[in-house]
Order: sequence, then C-alpha cells, then structure tokens
Amino acid sequence: MLKLQLKYLSFFFGLISILSFFNIIYSYYLNLYLNLDTYYYSLFSSLIISVLFFKVKLIEKKQSIFDKILTVFLGYILIPLILAIPFYLSIYNLTFLNSYFEAISGFTSTGFTIFDNIKNIDQSLILWRSSTQWIGGLYFLFSIIFLIDIYDENLKKTLTNFISFDSSEIFKQAIKIFLLYSFLTLMIFIILNLFSIRSFNSLNLAFTLISSGGFLPTDDLANILKENSQIIVFSLLMLTSFFSIFFSYNLIFFKKKNVNFFYEDLHLIVYFIVITTLFFLFFSLKNDFSTNLLSITSSISNIGFSLDNEQSNLTLIFLILVIIGGSFFSTSSGLRFVKIYSLFKYSLNQILSFSKPKNIFMNKLLFTKINFDFDEINKYFLTIIIFILSLLLLTSFLSISGIVFENSFKLAILTLMNTVNSSIYGLGEFDFNNLHFITKYILILFMIIGRIELLTILLLIKKFLLKN
Repeated sequence: MLKLQLKYLSFFFGLISILSFFNIIYSYYLNLYLNLDTYYYSLFSSLIISVLFFKVKLIEKKQSIFDKILTVFLGYILIPLILAIPFYLSIYNLTFLNSYFEAISGFTSTGFTIFDNIKNIDQSLILWRSSTQWIGGLYFLFSIIFLIDIYDENLKKTLTNFISFDSSEIFKQAIKIFLLYSFLTLMIFIILNLFSIRSFNSLNLAFTLISSGGFLPTDDLANILKENSQIIVFSLLMLTSFFSIFFSYNLIFFKKKNVNFFYEDLHLIVYFIVITTLFFLFFSLKNDFSTNLLSITSSISNIGFSLDNEQSNLTLIFLILVIIGGSFFSTSSGLRFVKIYSLFKYSLNQILSFSKPKNIFMNKLLFTKINFDFDEINKYFLTIIIFILSLLLLTSFLSISGIVFENSFKLAILTLMNTVNSSIYGLGEFDFNNLHFITKYILILFMIIGRIELLTILLLIKKFLLKN
C-alpha cells in the first residue's frame, strides 16, 4: 500500500528535479547567477527524495480510497517544501513561512504572492514561480485520476474515451495525461508568441494558463497585453483551464457517435455563451468589451486576472462566476457548473412534481441520455453545504485577524476557489507579506482544502459517520 503511494509522489519529486535542471540551464544561458545555487539545492533534494520514495520497499496491501486521499494530501504538504527552497535561499531574504506560502500558492494554482514588486525579481525566480503552478496543475489532474473511485459514474464516463482505469495501465495513462498537458502548454506558448508577446512572458503565461494559476511575470497584466487582439486571444486561451483537459483530444480523435463524452463541455459552452452575451448587452457600456471578456474568462476559469479596471458594481457577479467554476476534469476550481445545474434541475422537478403529480419529470442532462440519481444529488448538495461552512469559517478567521469583513469574505471565496486576488474583486492591492503568521498558516491550510475539497471531503465525512 505505502509503496504504491510513495511511488505516486516519487514521480512529482522527479519532475521537480527536471524543472530545477531547466532553470539552471536558463540561468546559465542568460547569465543569471544571483539565485543559481538555489536550483542546485532543489534539484538534488528532489532527486534524492524521488529515488528514496521509488526504491523504498514496504509491505504491499490493497489500497483503500482513504489511503489515497492521505497520499494526495501529503503531496500538497511535502512537495511545496522543495518548491520553497529557491525562494528561501534566494537573495531576497524571505522567511521560511513566506517562502512556503509562495510555494503553496503556486502549487495550488491560487496566485497569492508576498512579493511587492515583481519587476525587481530575478528572471529565473519568476520562471520558477510559474513552474510551481505548472507542476501543481499536473498534480491536480493526476489526483483526480488517482481518486477516481470516489466520483459518480456519470463523471467517470467522460474520461473513458481517453483513458483506461485498468490498474495495469496506470503508467500508460499517466504518460498520456502528461503529454497532453505538455502539448497544450506548448500550444499556448506558441499562440502567445504569434501575437507579439515576448517569449519570456509567453512561457510564464503558458505555465499559468494551463494550470489555472495566478502568477504573472510582471506587476501589471496591462504591461503585457497592449492591443485588443492580444486581450481577446489571451481571454480565449484562459478557457483551456475552463474546459476538460481531454476536450481537445476528444475533438480530434473522436470516433464514436456518442456525445456523452462531451456533455459537460457542451453545457459549459452554452453557459459561456449566455454569460458573455449578457455582459455584452448590459455591462459593456462603460467598459470595453474585450476587458469584460477577459474578466469573464478569468473568473469562470478561476485564474482571476484583470487589467486593473476595478468594476465595483460587478464584483459580486464575478465572485459568483468564480464560485461556479468550470469543468470537473480541468485545472480550474469552483463548485462545477454541471453539478449546480443538475442540483437546480432536480430541485425544480421536485417542486413541479408536487404541483403536477400526474406528470413525469426526467432528471436528465441536456445533450445526453445520462440521468442523475438521488445519491448523486445528495453529493452535490453536501458539496454546497461544505463550501458554505468552509466559507463562513475562513471568513470568521480572517475577520478575527483584523481584516475588514468585506475583504475577509472576498478573500475567503478566492482562497477556497484558488483564484488570485485582483482589482475586479476589489482586492488588487491586498498585502499578504505583512499578514500575521497565524493568518498565513490559515490561508495555507485553506488553499490546500480548496484544491482537494471537491475530491475528498464528502468521502471523509462518510468515513467519519460510519465509524460513529
């Protein structure tokens, strides 16, 4: 049991050593020697841990889903410790807590940062910040597959056109996901370059967009996106982390005449079109539509970028879009649109069944023949209850720590949804560096909870209830 768990984590520590090596090469190529030694430390540390985890021999037992959950959670604790090394040993005199906070923020694809001025940071460290997001997004996708048994069958069916769940095929499936993730990253990088965005910025942004992260290679996105065409293309590229990571693959290699593989993405397309149309008709009077489009795609993909055009009258709408989120098998967070839609339709059918008892109301999703049953609805309802309780708890903690209630509420949503604080949420100038150390630890914990909550909390509650 533990052998297989450690091998799962071994892969990611090995991946960190590869990213460290690339950072060393990049530093030598551009004569960036200020933080060069730090990448050697992260390379050898991650490589040693990777080898130890892979070689250790323990008694193998059948894994329970609870063991897998603990493995994923352990990864969110341990992997950022290595990712924090270049921050902690850099020339910027960061404390361990600030370094770990930055690493956790990147690995969970949240984007909160303790740096006040990105322009003053060494380019190699900026690239490292982006790399923490990239590996974090990949870890999240692998964790979904690793914990696939806890999900309802409808969601599981959306993957069967791409991967197999045969335990003997795990390695091959992992390679497929890694290659697809890397290919999409490369495509984003190329497209950004084609629209005259500097290669260094394109690479960092590609790492960010594919992982639904929030780190920028500069202090202001407006310094990178200077033309409407760039804003529109960038906005559309953010949808990469909104739709399923397997959507593009299924579109290209789709052979079966069955839309069940696309049902979630078809719902998301309609949802995106409706939201964009409403904004175009009602909210594009004072702001350029391209700016609104960026804010929309940024919110629904849980990235959170803005062009520093604060729209206080739309803050609540953008926060709601953040809460809803995107596809289940994407790197975005959120409660997931299909789950909310299913719950709404089921509730409406229940109400109508009382008013029209002779009628039959089908609990069927659009674009598919899939029906959702009562057990699934219970899971979706509990997901919302857990989110509300987590939101109230974190808001209370932040308010007690001295943050204004309104900001505490907004920050709690963004933390749980792993979305960066920006001007469209009224938190563009929020200072994480000077927060109390307890507040930072609380945010670290809830950034992790926000990343694994929809994967695991329901099962943990079930396990706890069964024990009692």
